[in-house]
Amino acid sequence: MSNSIENNGGQFANGQASCDLRENSDTSEQFPAPIGKLLGLKLLQAENGTAVVEFVADERHTNPMGTLTGGVSSLIADVAMGFAYSTTLAADESFAAVELKINFLRPVWKATLRANARVVRAGKLVGLVECDVLDERQRLVARASCTCMTLRGQLAEGRQLTMTLNPVGK
Repeated sequence: MSNSIENNGGQFANGQASCDLRENSDTSEQFPAPIGKLLGLKLLQAENGTAVVEFVADERHTNPMGTLTGGVSSLIADVAMGFAYSTTLAADESFAAVELKINFLRPVWKATLRANARVVRAGKLVGLVECDVLDERQRLVARASCTCMTLRGQLAEGRQLTMTLNPVGK
């Protein structure tokens, strides 16, 4: 299986053209969700079925053994995968994650982490997204995958992204 997005002629398998989440962005917004602001996440990229989220892990995010808690690692990957999948949707569509899986491959104490997400397949109803979480030395810390269900019509009502996204430095 290829690690690339299935995008033929500028359209994803679900019939949507890529959406750049930076369009019409408000430069005053650093992160479009309260949880991201709380944790200090930085959205570095969100376009063409990919997203990159950065996070600085320190002692505030540790478990009783002193390493980064798995829930925080999962959250970083989840956020990046959500942004990546969002770029494949039309303005009147939304999505819900129906499955999230993560493998923790290396302990983290203090590090700057980057979650690099990519849409593997954006179908009409179901999509698959993968994410690698790397430390500042480019070592693989965790690998995650997510199955997303595209929501349309009544199912999407009230679930559209309410803020524009502004990746840092864009």
